Amino acid sequence: MTTALIRSGPPGNPSGPGGKLLDLESFAAAAGLHPEFVLRLVSLGLIEASPEAGAGATGELWFSPAQLAVAARIQRLRSGLALNYAALGLVIDLLDRVAELESALRKLQRGGPSWTRTV
Repeated sequence: MTTALIRSGPPGNPSGPGGKLLDLESFAAAAGLHPEFVLRLVSLGLIEASPEAGAGATGELWFSPAQLAVAARIQRLRSGLALNYAALGLVIDLLDRVAELESALRKLQRGGPSWTRTV
């Protein structure tokens, strides 16, 4: 078993668990993806990345560790359903919406606030 070496973000970075962001190479290695493929997913808006202000003029992208779960979800959908990139975005949005609606339904079933106003 191998363990990826991960270079964390600039010091004092509050993002992610433990305050660590991942650079492109570390994120790609942890996700099991090629860095160019990660850049493609970022350009399509499927994965969120942010240029860190303290990173200098290199324009380096930094990724939250939470985005690893997003990358894994994209890989599962792409391999399991053979979806293209445009369809991936749509399916992810719809799955998120379904999860939101199911959460609201569970809240209503537990006696949460009603969707309609009662007089």
